[in-house]
Amino acid sequence: MRMARAGLTVERVTLAGAELADEVGFERLTMSALARRLGVKDASLYAHVRGLEDLRGRIALLAADEKTVRIAEATAGLAGRDALVAYAGAYRDYAREHPGRYTATQIPTEIDPELLAVARGPKRAVELTYSMLRAYALREPDLTDAVRLMRSMLHGFISLEAAGGFAHTRPVEESWSRCLDALHTLLEHWPDDPDKEGNTT
Repeated sequence: MRMARAGLTVERVTLAGAELADEVGFERLTMSALARRLGVKDASLYAHVRGLEDLRGRIALLAADEKTVRIAEATAGLAGRDALVAYAGAYRDYAREHPGRYTATQIPTEIDPELLAVARGPKRAVELTYSMLRAYALREPDLTDAVRLMRSMLHGFISLEAAGGFAHTRPVEESWSRCLDALHTLLEHWPDDPDKEGNTT
């Protein structure tokens, strides 16, 4: 117990919290459970994080950085459908391997403004996503709409899969591939906005 306490750092506490969140679920993470995992008393953690919300925010930033690095590596040098498939695959793999951390990136979490200001993960994630979709010749506001659609499709599929929601006998991997084909086709043929000046209904 003493060795664990002596070796604690904010980075180690955050990583241990992330690992525990992956095991028990992000929303079930508690300071007491983390203290038990590290072999220390609850009070020892407060020398490194201010409390549960601070810990959750740090885990969210850690996860955003990890997920973004994985996506960046997977999509490097690719464009169009190849980039979309690589992006989606890396996104899905991270979510399946680190369910607690993934959840941390999907729900509103209080993050220290000073930490957020210097964090690279969230900013880089936005840049990567928008850059990939610009290759489909999308411009605002269609670009933001496309980002939201893609995120909804990926998160929805991943969440249903994790919850065992795909009970049909058709292999999930085949559905995943076809969904990406459909998304790619839609992005290539993005519909005109009927409210834009010059468009007709």
